[in-house]
Amino acid sequence: MAIRPWNWKGFLELFIILYFAYLLAAAAQYNDYPSALQFASWTTYDVSAFKTTQNSRVNMRIILLKVTNPSSKIGFAFGFVSNGSIASNFLGAASVRLKSSYYVGGQSYWSDVEVFWLANRNKPVHENATLQLQKNGDLVLRDVDGTLAWSTNTSNMSVAGLQMLQTGNLVLYGDNNQTLWQSFDHPMDTLLPGQKLLAGQKLVSRASATNWSEGSFYLSVSSQGLFAFYRSTVPQMYFKFSVSGIKDSEQPSYIRAVDDGTLALYILSAEPSEPDAVLSRPVNYTEYAYMRLDSDGHLLFYYDSFADSMYRVDVLADLLRECDYPTVCGNYGLCSYGQCSCPYGFDQNNVSDKQSNFGCTEINPVTCENGQSQSLIPLKDVYYFNYVDPDVADLKGIHMESCRDACLRNCSCKVAMFRFYYNTSHGNCFLLSNVLSLTTEEQGRRQYNSYAFIKLPKEQESQILSSVSAPPTRAIAGVTVGTFLLVILVVAFCILCLRKKRNTDGDVEDYFDQLSGMPTRFSYQDLKLATEDFQRKLGAGGFGSVFEGTMVSGEKVAAKRLDALGQGKKEFLAEVKTIGSIHHVNLVRLVGFCAENLRRLLVYEFMCNGSLDKWIFNRIPQQPALDWQTRKTIILDIAKGLAYLHEECRQRIVHLDIKPQNILLDENLRAKISDFGLSKLIDKDQSQVVTTMRGTPGYLAPELSSSIVTEKADVYSFGIVVMEVVCGRKNLDRSQSEG
Repeated sequence: MAIRPWNWKGFLELFIILYFAYLLAAAAQYNDYPSALQFASWTTYDVSAFKTTQNSRVNMRIILLKVTNPSSKIGFAFGFVSNGSIASNFLGAASVRLKSSYYVGGQSYWSDVEVFWLANRNKPVHENATLQLQKNGDLVLRDVDGTLAWSTNTSNMSVAGLQMLQTGNLVLYGDNNQTLWQSFDHPMDTLLPGQKLLAGQKLVSRASATNWSEGSFYLSVSSQGLFAFYRSTVPQMYFKFSVSGIKDSEQPSYIRAVDDGTLALYILSAEPSEPDAVLSRPVNYTEYAYMRLDSDGHLLFYYDSFADSMYRVDVLADLLRECDYPTVCGNYGLCSYGQCSCPYGFDQNNVSDKQSNFGCTEINPVTCENGQSQSLIPLKDVYYFNYVDPDVADLKGIHMESCRDACLRNCSCKVAMFRFYYNTSHGNCFLLSNVLSLTTEEQGRRQYNSYAFIKLPKEQESQILSSVSAPPTRAIAGVTVGTFLLVILVVAFCILCLRKKRNTDGDVEDYFDQLSGMPTRFSYQDLKLATEDFQRKLGAGGFGSVFEGTMVSGEKVAAKRLDALGQGKKEFLAEVKTIGSIHHVNLVRLVGFCAENLRRLLVYEFMCNGSLDKWIFNRIPQQPALDWQTRKTIILDIAKGLAYLHEECRQRIVHLDIKPQNILLDENLRAKISDFGLSKLIDKDQSQVVTTMRGTPGYLAPELSSSIVTEKADVYSFGIVVMEVVCGRKNLDRSQSEG
């Protein structure tokens, strides 16, 4: 019998057909099904029949799925989720990713599941609970015994169906596809790109990474700014980002997580206008996933690193240090540069390897019954996170001893915190009954001082004082020798520091002493009294905040307090030297300045009508519009001021930051140029100088990109300002059409 030859061509065709059939079958496993119509019903048991997801931490059974990136197999899912316990089920939404290695037995397993919203966060249901989109339009979750666990409360609203959108927003939509209810209006602890947190809403952290119920922190928005609190009977603020000014939008204030990985604050304004402020951190990842308030109070951006874990960036890292968080060291814990310890009279809690929580417990707890035998142990230079909100002080403007006595008389007071500026006869008193973390790393960061007084039994006070003041006898000899060596080292160190101080820190003092014709130099205490402890804030700029004040002579002034991390010594010297030596009717007069250690302030004449931008961009309804004659006068005033700077001074002065925000108006709406922090001096025999690129985007002359500076840079900026004054709109205004 003849052997038939092998049909290689037929075999290859069959192999190709089977291979592509396999690919199509695999691809079908993650095709999305984002919608459901009325009268649909699901139970936790039934859902697992048509789609299951799992990873090491989270199990999810999907009801709706929207694949947002088919190539990366990434999507948003809605369904029943659990966190290791089948007895505790939640209805929620999550971002999911399918990994090919999890394609098992014809079923796709979504290996990465990140829950960002839960309907029944604080009320989990058991197995066989039921979700139903009812005929009346209400989406209802009932436990296995029929108990109502959660509802959208959308009865009689003509709901047509339920849908998971491309953005991760779960919506109930009507017959005309209008949104009747959406999960974005009920945030948990996470904001997705494009999602808003409105005034009146909260982001509430999780209790822990494995416990999704409400935790200890929340983030909220108001017409004054963005705030973060520790949740307690009386919420305690630990972060604030204030935005001052006149609200020019009827919409409620809000923040929005932008898809470029920034947090935009719309406190006074609203889209499509520019945000009032933007919080961001530089990263190398472009795949922004979400922003979450974590269980430790940190506000984090999560970026997809396309690996097994997310890349995290702390949004507030430039504004809060590790020790500024309320629970960083647990109850009574002392935080110093990220390290935790316990004060005298306290022991560290027993902490296992699986726990990260620190904390301190009283060796001998105080009770109300032994009130007569209690004392307060003072701790100098110890601060409390709640100082960020001075309005919550229990007693204001009192003596330190009165603060101590108030705590001793108050049974619930465990610690008295006393915050003051220069002497202990006048300060604010905080009586703490729930004591969280304390910090000792504030030296040099704040402009005030602080004491903590910890309540302990009297017999323990003597033990603490003796342990501190009476070293063991055997150690006396060693201490004596060590002290002698230490004295030698200290003397040598002081000599080196004095030499360095003469050459560095003393430069500023020497510089001001050598200048002639300088404005008045004020002490910090003078300006603190003039501004009533910096209470009347006029606004904030790139380098600091401006406060209204009245000098002892009765002259009204505007004190610009420079931030320690903003305008540096170089810019401060430039502004004092420049504006302190010139005088012109169209330049804001520098009344004086303050330079004490890190405290730097500039004192200007008070301009009652504020900056020009508030008159041409953000005009309030009751404020009259500028007529054409006034606009012409303002433009001429700016031109005269620039002409003086460029042509009539001993050295030509290039301002480099001409914009409406730096043009101030007096009581007669006459314009004056202000803010010389970026200015540059050019000798008469020079045509140009070289400097780093500086200024405000939108007002920068093109030639500044080459770092070549001439007075023409100001002329270019002036031209932009003229157009804005005439047109009444910003040079970059997204609220206007391009036509």
